[in-house]
Amino acid sequence: MRGTIFQDSATSLKLWFYAIYLMSSTRCGISAKQLERELGVTYKCAWRMFKQIRSMLDEGGDGPRLSGRVEVDESYYGGKETNKHRQTRRSSNRGPVGKTAVWGAVERGGRVLARVMPDIQGHTILPHVRARIMPSSTIFTDEARIYRNLPRLGYRHERVYHSADIYVDGDAHTNTIEGFWSLTKNGIRGVYHNVSAKYLQHYLDEYAFRFNRRKSLGRRNMFDAFVQRIRKTA
Repeated sequence: MRGTIFQDSATSLKLWFYAIYLMSSTRCGISAKQLERELGVTYKCAWRMFKQIRSMLDEGGDGPRLSGRVEVDESYYGGKETNKHRQTRRSSNRGPVGKTAVWGAVERGGRVLARVMPDIQGHTILPHVRARIMPSSTIFTDEARIYRNLPRLGYRHERVYHSADIYVDGDAHTNTIEGFWSLTKNGIRGVYHNVSAKYLQHYLDEYAFRFNRRKSLGRRNMFDAFVQRIRKTA
């Protein structure tokens, strides 16, 4: 099937669709090792299928830009800081050394976007804000200085000061996006154990895909949502 994830694959379509079913029917995902056991294929074959299926789930450019009330936050993925030598734990302005920076935005009651970033600095983050969030939206952040120019870009900006142990101030909080980070990190730790920076975006895509359908789809419909992505790549 040219132009789909099945192209040039010697694996039967029955196994492909069973793999899609297994991946879509779990809340936190399934590892390639488990796919190997369930499908009775080699680990190399399971990993390729795993990677190809996940490649369909990128929603970074799909749909309208976020609008209304939008929470924005950044995080880091990687090894524990406590396991590193003191001199290598942090850099001055790019966050924890050895960790991968990620940025995310979630529309309250709506979709989430999550992207791997080379660093967490204003000149890197703000173009993504402008490209993915509609002007005049209200953006909620913590006190990070990289967001101080949001009003100049046409956004209403409300902060919550975590450094002062304030996590909710009226309507201002970042609990939704932080909840997504927690869900993703716990899922990666529990299912995949460790993810390299090279493939982290694919894992973020999968968790965002599930999160964005959390209210509207059951397990059967999640399978259908995965299958619909095959048509989009055809």
